[in-house]
Amino acid sequence: MAFAFRTRLRGALSRGTLGIALLVAGQLICTLVFLLDILSSIIGLRSTPISWQLREMVELGAAMGLLVGLVLGSLALRHAIRQRNEAEARLRRAAGDFQTILAERLDEWGLTPAERDVAMFAIKGLSTAEIAALRATSEGTVKAQTNAIYRKAGVTGRPQLLSLFIEELMQDQGDRPARAQAKSASSGRQEEAA
Repeated sequence: MAFAFRTRLRGALSRGTLGIALLVAGQLICTLVFLLDILSSIIGLRSTPISWQLREMVELGAAMGLLVGLVLGSLALRHAIRQRNEAEARLRRAAGDFQTILAERLDEWGLTPAERDVAMFAIKGLSTAEIAALRATSEGTVKAQTNAIYRKAGVTGRPQLLSLFIEELMQDQGDRPARAQAKSASSGRQEEAA
């Protein structure tokens, strides 16, 4: 039963603004109890005093509310940090996967070293003129190389070239380890043959 409560509580806190808003509202109410008590004593707003038992119960409830808010806030912060770390890890894996997929495809297409450079610059989003300036060649040479890349890749332009890599990254994670194992096995066989 305690596990179910914790799970529901974690879900409420992780839903974002609603959970955090309720948490802040509860802490604000508890804080107002103490502030109003102090202000009423200073200004003398209370005309009829309340019993000390009721006052102690209200203060005890407000203190407990602040403690619960502190615990829940800590849990929400811990959950947010864990989610951030997981997202960063997924991003690093995706970046690594992209580099792996890119290298595999460029090898698969049999691009020359110059075409590989042009393909990398094109995928990074550089214009034909920028690529030509970086490679110290003419724009016509870069256009010829990009056309050769598109032909070897079986696409008609830069957007389709980029979409090949994006589609592969979006596939299920399950087949990537199998592909990596197959690649390492095939490279091992090539080394044995040599």
